[in-house]
Amino acid sequence: MKATISWWDLSGSDQTIDSLRAHLREEGVAPWSRIHGLRLKFWISDRLSNRWGAVMLWESTADPTVPMPPNRATELIGYPPTHRMATDVEAIVEGVHSGQLVDLGLAFEPDGQSS
Repeated sequence: MKATISWWDLSGSDQTIDSLRAHLREEGVAPWSRIHGLRLKFWISDRLSNRWGAVMLWESTADPTVPMPPNRATELIGYPPTHRMATDVEAIVEGVHSGQLVDLGLAFEPDGQSS
């Protein structure tokens, strides 16, 4: 498996964590559910450092030439990720959980704010 991580420093953008979170809620998540070979994608933020990003977990057999949804984060933020890396995944483990992904993240909480 492979993992890709993209981080944006939002200091040079008019976008904020809140505006990008609203984008996820409105349209940003669904297109990624149809990408073959993508096991998991989650979006991350850090208000303290004013950063926004995404982590993607790919099957080893994923075809890197498959068309992807438009990179809306780059379009909205106005520049490519400040940091981008691709790595091998050495091990994966899932903890004990309900079997259902119930908590979909801050973008989908009623007030959209961190707790």
